[in-house]
Amino acid sequence: MEFAVSLEAPEVFACDAIGVGIFADGGALEGPAARIDKALGGLLSAVLAEEKFEGKPGRTLVVQTHGRIPSRRVIAAGLGPKTTATLDHLRQAAAAVVRQAGQIHAAHAALAATTLGALPVDAITQARVEGAVLGDYRFARYKRDEGGRVSRVTLLGSEPGQHKAIDDGVARGRVFADATVLARDLVNEPPNQLPPVRLAEIAADAARGAGLRCSVLDVEAMKALGMGAILAIGSGSDQPPRTIVLEYAPPKAKRFVALVGKGVCYDSGGINIKTQDLEWMKSDMAGGAAVIATMQALPSLRPAVRVLGVVAAVENVLSGHSVKPGDIVRAMNGKTIEINNTDAEGRVILADALSYAAQQQPDEIIDLATLTGSAMVALGYVAAAVMSNDQPLVQRLLDASHQTGERMWQLPLYEEFLENMRSLVADLRNSGSRYGGAQKGAIFLREFVDGRPWAHIDIAPTAFLETDEGMSPYLPKGATGYGVRTLLTYLSARPEDR
Repeated sequence: MEFAVSLEAPEVFACDAIGVGIFADGGALEGPAARIDKALGGLLSAVLAEEKFEGKPGRTLVVQTHGRIPSRRVIAAGLGPKTTATLDHLRQAAAAVVRQAGQIHAAHAALAATTLGALPVDAITQARVEGAVLGDYRFARYKRDEGGRVSRVTLLGSEPGQHKAIDDGVARGRVFADATVLARDLVNEPPNQLPPVRLAEIAADAARGAGLRCSVLDVEAMKALGMGAILAIGSGSDQPPRTIVLEYAPPKAKRFVALVGKGVCYDSGGINIKTQDLEWMKSDMAGGAAVIATMQALPSLRPAVRVLGVVAAVENVLSGHSVKPGDIVRAMNGKTIEINNTDAEGRVILADALSYAAQQQPDEIIDLATLTGSAMVALGYVAAAVMSNDQPLVQRLLDASHQTGERMWQLPLYEEFLENMRSLVADLRNSGSRYGGAQKGAIFLREFVDGRPWAHIDIAPTAFLETDEGMSPYLPKGATGYGVRTLLTYLSARPEDR
């Protein structure tokens, strides 16, 4: 998708379809919508009233202009009430316009300017670019016919002095959106095309292109480091495991953050085999994909933060070599783990990845993992669960997620959860009782961060959607790329904003 910027008035701009935001306050049209309506002789307001268009976020209505203005169609997009509209409402509206434009084969769409309180133009533009790119997303690599697509989006400004701010917003929005698209593509890849070795190759290629440091630990290297947990889970597959290490190291870094991602490229459940939804289990590497995509984008944003990305990549499948319930494995930090459920494999591989990250002595550690069905039961598809040993770190992540529309909800980590994860024959067991499962998985992970400030984001609810019904227009069925934009927002925040 190509983006352009124009200061032409919306009622005189020529394109296949022009998107205009409509607030849900029920009053008279204002701004670009009023100008277009006037040029159309009241047609827009008349159709909105006739169709009872309420301006709800994400909703659209197409109005044919019949040659009264240069744009062939107007796509009205709901923004919700003006008093409560947010950047994410703008993001959703842009996505809805582009989706609708694609369905009516409008190759060139324009987005009329929208003012939202005191929000700066560059932030508004960034949100709209993200929405446009993510709303247009399709994973069509293995399809011969993609259908209609929007190839060009023009962003209209309202004042001459806004041109630079719009350009800046476009540039930043592309970085955020393109990184999210990379994560989506990785998660949507079929598992026969993306085993751990291939994921490591893609990460290494991305690192070279972005100017990151990269090292990939193979089986022998992991043995030398004592990564018995990753090796145990990966032992059942003919596809060998890998630990991917990426580093962004600017010369004047103010702090050091480690990102750790779960990269189970396919999860059958192992000996405790899953009984349903096995075709979706390619998505169990969404945390690792988010880390790789985030790292690849950092050099473009140039935050003054040293960032280490660690991804544990394995397949969890069945064979005569698979780890068995009752086995005891030793993690890199020396702690032993009784495997009492081979389908709770993510926390086992993260034990080694977190231990490795902690040994590098970062100021804080953030891990992302499609860890538990319990988080999905608690939060549905609309929010990830976040748990931590450091409340200020959680609050900063919550603030970043609020800006991006990637919802998070904090769950508590009571010490009683850890007691349920203790084993009679090892330091820990990898699965506890059913209730509080998300918190029990998280508190297990806490045992491998060496007491450092740490936050665990359970993205099982939000990383992969089996349906997009009722969801935001920029969230497709399949991989969502959840977490990338929040991490980039968090890492690129100014010191005074943290």
